[in-house]
Amino acid sequence: MYTVLANSLINVDPGLIIWIAVTLVLFLLILSKFAWKPLLSALQEREARIRESLESAERAMKKAEEISRKNQDALKEAEIKAQQIRKDALEEAELLRTDRMEKTKLEADKIIEQAKNEIQQEKKKAMADLRKEVSDMALQAASIILDAELDQKRNKKLVDSFIDNLPEN
Repeated sequence: MYTVLANSLINVDPGLIIWIAVTLVLFLLILSKFAWKPLLSALQEREARIRESLESAERAMKKAEEISRKNQDALKEAEIKAQQIRKDALEEAELLRTDRMEKTKLEADKIIEQAKNEIQQEKKKAMADLRKEVSDMALQAASIILDAELDQKRNKKLVDSFIDNLPEN
């Protein structure tokens, strides 16, 4: 059997070669008509989808990088604004503190001035009351002296007695 198979493989049959060639041509025609074009178009579609996916991925990567850069810029800007807000708040607080201190000082000065004015008025009132009392006492003393004899010893005694009877205030 081995010899038969070896002989048939070595022996070339021209009719078989023609049929193989015809079958191959028919196979290639059928393949090109029905399978080759759909296979090529499927491969081309796949290649186009892969290309689109790569381009889309590249665009997405660039967009992500741009968004990341914008986020970093926005973060830096927000940080600068936050520092400015803190600085402004500190300055405003200092201005408020200074303003309140000035107002407090003005109020204190006003209260001190009012107190001085009241003290001055009370002093004037006390002096007027004292003058009135002294004048009343002087009149009282004069009337007592006039009522008594005009004797020097006696007048001295009366004045000393009057002074001793004066209140301590």
